[in-house]
Amino acid sequence: MNDDELIAKCRAGDGDAWDALFDQYYPVAARFVFQLSPDFTHEDTEEICQETFLSVIRNIEAFGGRSSFQTWLLRIATNKAKDFLEKNNAAKRGGGIAPLSLSQSLGELSLDPPSPSPAPDRLMLQAETCLLIKESLDELGDPCREIIQLRYYGELSYEEIAGALNLNPKTVSSRLSKCLDRLEVIAREIFPETDLNSV
Repeated sequence: MNDDELIAKCRAGDGDAWDALFDQYYPVAARFVFQLSPDFTHEDTEEICQETFLSVIRNIEAFGGRSSFQTWLLRIATNKAKDFLEKNNAAKRGGGIAPLSLSQSLGELSLDPPSPSPAPDRLMLQAETCLLIKESLDELGDPCREIIQLRYYGELSYEEIAGALNLNPKTVSSRLSKCLDRLEVIAREIFPETDLNSV
């Protein structure tokens, strides 16, 4: 069953079709979202993906087919990820934080168990690299950031990006090349010189 048939069945309220759609596209959305920010945990990614698919369910009638379903889905995921980051940043500035009682004894505090993840120094290096890439992309700004994310995080083809952004595929190729050149200039200022060649 192709995407058009699957979406038609979803619009008709076919539960099996919705299950098939989720099975096919949930991993795609999760991989895309997880790469959008080095701060995202797997739990964050799960929450953002749930919000993304809730929006898909509510707005499936609005999908016009001008781009592929995957492109439409990833644009929704990008917006949900931005909303999530904004909400978290607001919380870090003081909203929704429960104070810890100074009178509480250490014996009553539940400490996090040690992480089972191997090689924590390598994970830290990867996280730092992701953070530097995110800083470079943030400084680059839209629309370059969006086209790079769709191409390399979403793994969309030039044709799919062209459909999503209402551009000619040759324009996508040209714009992506210019954006990558700009990103390299920015990254050279942000990354330590020894690290840039390994990215």
